[in-house]
Amino acid sequence: MKHSSGLIVFDMDSTLIGIECIDEIARLNDRYTKVSAITEAAMRGEIDFSESLKLRVACLSGVKESDLESLFNPIPFNPGASELLLSLQNRGWKTALVSGGFTWFADKVQKALKLDAVLANRLEVVNGCLSGKVLGSIVDAKMKAQQLEILADKWNIPRERTVAVGDGANDALMLETAAIGIAYNAKPALQAVADYSINSNSLLEIIPCLQHSKLIEPGV
Repeated sequence: MKHSSGLIVFDMDSTLIGIECIDEIARLNDRYTKVSAITEAAMRGEIDFSESLKLRVACLSGVKESDLESLFNPIPFNPGASELLLSLQNRGWKTALVSGGFTWFADKVQKALKLDAVLANRLEVVNGCLSGKVLGSIVDAKMKAQQLEILADKWNIPRERTVAVGDGANDALMLETAAIGIAYNAKPALQAVADYSINSNSLLEIIPCLQHSKLIEPGV
């Protein structure tokens, strides 16, 4: 492991990509208004994430799995995503995505960005359509924080060289667990616990944060 290496863990929706996937799925069956209102409340920390996810996913029942492709062709990456990941990977950093979103999308992001690990929720599909249920344990705030610790231990990365990036209240524990927590165009509740807040569209703004915290050398 190079001395300059570390671990950076990203949220997916509205962080690595520019959409909230669950809201966009809801547009496919005209439930966007209801679902997006719950999403906003959850991101502000007004509703328990696990409960809010179950409520929102229930609204997606009947959506054809094949229709999801329209939301991810091409993948709506936020500006600078590919360049940032490549820069860090070239310096030996491990990169991961830990999302309260869905594996259908997260797996495609992992492949495109060559991420080392991904964890997300799995939507149940029955006869080619979403059933309105989530399979397995829900990836909530606690699980996000635990996954950062698990990955750091797996790759023998010192905790002081871990970074987490997110935008909503569900990312707060993960940002607090990491040595450096970065809020990206985030809700006030997350900015309040972050070490750095980025309020611009480019994920490349993360580079100066890592340089300032001495996790990477200038000139990356």
